[in-house]
Formats: sequence, C-alpha cells, structure tokens
Amino acid sequence: MVINPRKVPEDLAILRVLNPRMKLTEKEKQNYLILEKGFEGELKFDSLSENLQSENLISNGLLLDYNNSIFQIDSLISFQKSLYLIDVKNFEGDYYFKEDGFYYGTGKPMKDPLAQLKRCHLLLSQLNEQHGYNLHIESYLVFINPEFTLYHAPENQQIILPTQVIRFLNKLNTVPSKITDRNIKHANLLISLKLDKNPFSKIPAYDYDKLQKMLTCVSCNSISIIVGRTKLTCGTCSCVEDVESAVMRCVDELRLLFPEKKITTRCVFEWCGGIVPERQIRRILNENFAIVGKYRFAHYR
Repeated sequence: MVINPRKVPEDLAILRVLNPRMKLTEKEKQNYLILEKGFEGELKFDSLSENLQSENLISNGLLLDYNNSIFQIDSLISFQKSLYLIDVKNFEGDYYFKEDGFYYGTGKPMKDPLAQLKRCHLLLSQLNEQHGYNLHIESYLVFINPEFTLYHAPENQQIILPTQVIRFLNKLNTVPSKITDRNIKHANLLISLKLDKNPFSKIPAYDYDKLQKMLTCVSCNSISIIVGRTKLTCGTCSCVEDVESAVMRCVDELRLLFPEKKITTRCVFEWCGGIVPERQIRRILNENFAIVGKYRFAHYR
C-alpha cells in the first residue's frame, strides 16, 4: 500500500516551468534532463511496485537528513520485519563494470551507484536506531530501463537488471508480512522527517521581468498552443486541456516560482502571454479563490 505517493521534486517542477521561458546554460539543461529522466524511471518502478499483493507500506521520494548528512530514498517498501530500500536508475545505453566500479560506454568512470546505495543504507540504519527502530534493511539498485546494458555485470544480488525486475517484484510478493501499528508508526515517522527542500538545489537565478510569458502544453511542455473558447489544443502533441485548468496551472506556476507575489487577474493574464482574455481569467479566479482587498489592492488567495 502506498502511504507516501511520489511527488514531482521541487527542483524538477521549477525547471519545467523555467525551461521554455529562459535560456538555460548547457550545464543547467543537462541537470534538468537528468532530473526528468530519473523521475520518469521512478514513475515506471512505481507503476510496478504498486501492484504488489503482499502486505506492505510503500513510501516514495523520501529526502532525509541524519546528522547533517542528506540522503534520498527513491522507494522504501516496509514489511513486518524488514525494509527494502530501492534506488531506481533509468540509465540508457551501454555501461561497463570493472573491479573498481562503473564506467560509461565511452570508458569514462562514473559515480559508483553501489557506493551511493551503501551510504544510503548506512544512514537509514543510523536514523532508525536513533528513533528506537532496529529493522533489517535490504538495499537494491534497480535498473528499470529496458535499453540499459551492463557489460561484465558482477554476480551481485543487490543489482537488479532490467530483465530481472519482474522476478524481483515476484520475490517481494513472497515476503511473509503482517503490518503492525509499529510498522505504520515507523513509516509515518520517516514521512514526518522528510525535507521539503533540497539544500543542494541547483536552480538557476531567475527574474519575473526577464522570463518569457506564455502558456505551455500540460503534456509535452510545447509552446505551440491553439486557444479556443473553452479548450486549448497543443499544436505539437494534440493534447487538449480546459482553459480553466490551464489558468489554474498558471497560478500554480506563479506560486511555485514567486511565492511572495500576489495573484491578480493582470499578472495571470501576463503569465499566460495574453492569449486568454482577462475577463475569462477573472471569472476563473473568482470561482476558485477568495478576493482580498479592494480596487487596485485586490488579489486572490
């Protein structure tokens, strides 16, 4: 049972809004694509793990801190007497394994994901002990992308290759488990300890006046939008969205990027690129928010 659904990480949510509206550097663009790829892989794993039939508690996307050491758990599957810590990798293409670690297909060494997994395992164990929990932890590195190949893969039971994922999940279905109140209390403790913001965030500096104002497609983020009376149609992927939904999405984007900015009809009209009539925006805001103040000081919350 999923008790902590995965949410879009704040860094990724912000970069999704910024990407079509400002020119990112190559490094910033690369960071954005890595986050997007990683999140895609995590969602793919979620779609499989949520179908587990065994009695369990699943917490997704936990960013935790133990003794000023930040660590992230992609998925934590809690059984009665054990925890399964899952680090999902959505790598694609050819990789090599040698005695001293992992290498890209080009021969260039990379950060060892097994070392990262070991660190995460240790910190979770210490965090559990700090709060009076002595649960057995099993940690796994799950390569979810079917286009991933690891040459000279070691006989390491912690590594789950794409062709082994279903067998691994079938194994989890055989874990004997009867979830207790203590299990639920532990899972809720970790959820209460998760960090809302990543202190190592790599978001570029941005300014409202310098960002391009536009509506983007809710599905593919394209800026090719055709506006109808009540619907928006993407010229790239043909996705159709209600105008009201798009306006509400614009409000969410403004609040994400500029939490101190007051939401007004005018600023939402500007943020939409002026393609949705102000009158229509005002009606939508009136129906969904409370008006605070009067005349030129009026805004929504």
